[in-house]
Amino acid sequence: MNSERTQKLSRRKFLVAASAGGVATAAAIVTSQSKSSKPTPATSDKRATRGYQSSEHVNNYYRTAKV
Repeated sequence: MNSERTQKLSRRKFLVAASAGGVATAAAIVTSQSKSSKPTPATSDKRATRGYQSSEHVNNYYRTAKV
């Protein structure tokens, strides 16, 4: 009975350590990203401003995907 209890405790300790490690890793990632993040400059790239455009290829896909 004692070995069963220590086995349960060791599982619990492992799960607590694993979850604490995951939380610490996530916090480190968020912290490092927030320090190094710079505002992105507005670009005048035409591709970024075109938006959705219907083309023959898209229309063909929609036509063949009908159920």
